[in-house]
Formats: sequence, structure tokens, C-alpha cells
Amino acid sequence: MSKTKTKSKESDDPELIREWPLTVVATLGSGVRVKGILQEIRSRLPSPVRKSLDMQAAGLILVMPETSKTVFRATASAVSSLLDGIADLPVIPREIEDILTITASERKRWLEDGRLPSAGTRTVRLQGRARKITFHVFDPRVVEDLLDRGAVDEWREVDAAAKAENRRRAAYQAKLTRSLKKREKTEQTERTDETATGLSGWEEFGSDGLLR
Repeated sequence: MSKTKTKSKESDDPELIREWPLTVVATLGSGVRVKGILQEIRSRLPSPVRKSLDMQAAGLILVMPETSKTVFRATASAVSSLLDGIADLPVIPREIEDILTITASERKRWLEDGRLPSAGTRTVRLQGRARKITFHVFDPRVVEDLLDRGAVDEWREVDAAAKAENRRRAAYQAKLTRSLKKREKTEQTERTDETATGLSGWEEFGSDGLLR
């Protein structure tokens, strides 16, 4: 009789569960923001219990074996405390791109020209690497205001108009440059002809009709 492989069953042991729904004010309607909040809370918990905290829908969930009641209570208390005021957690680049539905290039451009105000910078060490990176963060209330008043659509219209104007100016400048080069070439040819005949002012003489 052939042997068949069976998948290992998930543990049926009783579990301790605690959930924390996150408000729209905190998440700004972004799943990326929820993940960012999870990572922020995890980073402030002891290493052994970090993976016990996870995200689900628009909130966080803590799951531990029933045998870990003491650790569970301590961790749950810590998470609740850390979530207090989480709505004021600065928005990082990948979160603002998701919240406002913008590209990385738009974020950088609007940050540089001042339309997207920075709330400061943050430096972190990449996981498993010695190198650190520094990036701008944003005030969540400012981001919320930009979202509510549709600022991104206005900025894109302004940018499109500016781009069209720049193209028009570039086309005019190119046309002017070609015209000047053509004129310069014509004048250079005339100077060459005068030098060849040895008669300075020959063209003016001819134009007066004295040769007719």
C-alpha cells in the first residue's frame, strides 16, 4: 500500500487573543500606513514577542498560547500604551505615496519646491545591513488636509501647464537659434564672396543699380 503525505495540522491549543482596531484618522485609509504602524509598534516591543503582533484588516492583533498569560498581559498593555497617540506618528515616504496616490518622483519634486512640507527627517538602519538611510517624514494632519482638499489634482494641473509652457519656450528658442545660425551662415558666405572678388562693398554697389 503506497504511503500518502499528510499536511501537518494547525495547533488546536487554546490561544490568547487581543485586537486593536485602528481609526481612519490614524491610518488615513492606507493599508501601507497600517503596516507602518505595525512595524513601529513591533520595533518598541521585546524581540521574543514581536512576531506575536500582526495586522488584520485595519487593525492589529496579538496572539499567544494560553500558557503565556503573564507575557500576554504585559505585551497587550505595552501595545495599548504605544498606540496611544499613534495618529500623530509621522508619515514616511511609502505611506504618503499610497495615501495621496502619488509617484516617488512627484513626492520628490513637490518636496523640493515646497508644496509638500517636510516635518523633519528620520534615519534608520536597513535590516541586516550596516548602512543607514535618511529620509523626510510628513505631518499626518498636513497629509490629511492635502487629501481632503484634493491638492494633488491641482498640483498636477499646474505642473502640466508649466510643462506645456516650457515646451513652447523650448520650441521658440530652438526656432530662434536655427534662424540666427542661418543668418550667421548667410553673412559668412557674403563675407567670403567679398574676399574672393577683392571688392569691398560690392553688394551695396550692385544694390544701388549702378551696374544696370
